[in-house]
Amino acid sequence: MASVHATESAAAQRIRAAAIAAFAEFGYSGTSTRQITARLGMSAAAMYPHFRSKEELLYSIALEGHQAVNDAIRAADEPSAPYSDRLRAVVAAFAEWQARHHQLAKVVQYEMRALRPEHFRAIADLRHETTAILTTIITGGVQAGEFLADDADDVILAISSLCVDVCRWFPSRAHRDPLQLGAAYARMASRMVRAQERSDHRSRPGNGV
Repeated sequence: MASVHATESAAAQRIRAAAIAAFAEFGYSGTSTRQITARLGMSAAAMYPHFRSKEELLYSIALEGHQAVNDAIRAADEPSAPYSDRLRAVVAAFAEWQARHHQLAKVVQYEMRALRPEHFRAIADLRHETTAILTTIITGGVQAGEFLADDADDVILAISSLCVDVCRWFPSRAHRDPLQLGAAYARMASRMVRAQERSDHRSRPGNGV
């Protein structure tokens, strides 16, 4: 999918980049329009030909981020592959994107309550697309016997939450490589969907436990 901002002016792109940095550092409510444009040596009025309000600017950022992460996940998914391979690839891409674009991700994940209701609903629809990809893989894997989980919905929620939260703390002293982090999260997700299998094996009579 082409970016919704592909035809946007260079000035609008610079304003949005400055807003991402400011919102990530100070939060949406703690950032004024003047603070955003001051980073670019502009007056506050210079924003309005491109974005009618600070809220519209946030909505533009939210669209950018959610579209980009969905594109990354779809690009990583290979529908003809085994479900276990698909899960690892998608989770790796999800976590890696959140780490690599942690400023943008932090804004789009944690400032959405500031959006107008109609804008919030549009972003919620994009989030549902993300969840739907994981749901298709995990429920498909359970039905095919590749995954074992007491509750697929709980697993989907847990994996989504782990990936989304990366932007809150990345980078850290222990984790500074998005690619390595994505691989680690992919391994974790694989263990999560097979946790019941390990538990059943340990408790089965004759295992010496």
